[in-house]
Amino acid sequence: MIGWDNTSLFVDDTAEDCAFREEVRDWVTKHCPPDLRHRTIRVDPPELRPWHRMLFERGWIAPHWPKSYGGMGATLTQQLILFEEISRIGAPTPYPHGLNFVGPLIIDAGTAEQKQRFLPGILNGDHTWCQGYSEPGAGSDLARLSTMAQRDGDAYVLNGQKIWTTNGHFADWMFALVRTAPAAQPRHAGISMLLIDLRSPGVTIRPIQTIKGDAEFAEEFFDNVRVPVANLLGAENEGWRLANRLLGSERFTTGHPRSAAAMLNAARRTAELSGAASNPQFRARLAELEVDLLAFSAFYRDAASLQALGRAPVSMPPMIKIVGGELWQHASELLMQSAGALGPLLEDQQLDGGAVNYAGELFEGRRATVGSGTVEIQRNVIAKRVLGLPG
Repeated sequence: MIGWDNTSLFVDDTAEDCAFREEVRDWVTKHCPPDLRHRTIRVDPPELRPWHRMLFERGWIAPHWPKSYGGMGATLTQQLILFEEISRIGAPTPYPHGLNFVGPLIIDAGTAEQKQRFLPGILNGDHTWCQGYSEPGAGSDLARLSTMAQRDGDAYVLNGQKIWTTNGHFADWMFALVRTAPAAQPRHAGISMLLIDLRSPGVTIRPIQTIKGDAEFAEEFFDNVRVPVANLLGAENEGWRLANRLLGSERFTTGHPRSAAAMLNAARRTAELSGAASNPQFRARLAELEVDLLAFSAFYRDAASLQALGRAPVSMPPMIKIVGGELWQHASELLMQSAGALGPLLEDQQLDGGAVNYAGELFEGRRATVGSGTVEIQRNVIAKRVLGLPG
């Protein structure tokens, strides 16, 4: 059984792109610390910061940002090359909340003062950001959020709670959706986006341990927290518009085929050791999922190209979220099956390509259909906005 290299799928690199890919592959292989590669548990922001800094000093930390703001101004193909070559050796990619999410929003919608204040710390890794969207009563249905921000002079007074916040307990700053016009109709019309200093008085943060055994998420409580009006991103009550711009990009990130490809690679290697490779049912399921991955990778490349040109139909981001998330889950289930009796053990096992934790990967895959908006919500988006079905 040969491994699956998803970096070669449907690549249409030009000669210049090929040279860039070789440059990135060589540099990443030489410079990424070995102890960060193929980790079976997440690399928390403090441990990731030196690697972030190395990419920043090399000029590769923000390929999608304009050069005028410290980015590369790279083409979409170059952006994918960086992402794929970092993933190829099992190295961690920098956390996206500052670089991919709020950074581009500040560039597009922020004031000159906000750009000067926040962008440098995002680029060099000095400041860690988190996303404050979900609440106990408003997960994927963000129009129901109830965290309130009431204007009081030159500040908003913030009260409420956020939950399932990735890196919330490590973050210095949060970009959050809050309700600034409680009587507005429709409900999403009264939402704004605030940039919140999590060291402010009145902020309480509690880590949340996952079934995988790490503390990836946190919940935050806001008790009369004063947030300067200068930290309002965009216009008041325009947060929904900003959030929708962000979620489209986020679904392209979370739906990348690399996750399923990594699981299927590990399943192939494990099956040779466990004997599952001789099981016709296992081989048939592996082949089925690899065909699905092949088709999805082709779709993803086409979708990313259209997205870069501003021509991607509204159906593409939710489709990527649905298919990519479900494929990741199915691949993690097959990985567990490939391990036989070792599968249920929440312990690292060594393979020739690095360590793998079968139960941990299965648990990690459970969130693939929830984060960035559940697949049920994505199907509703397609039903209403594409097919024109009634609510």
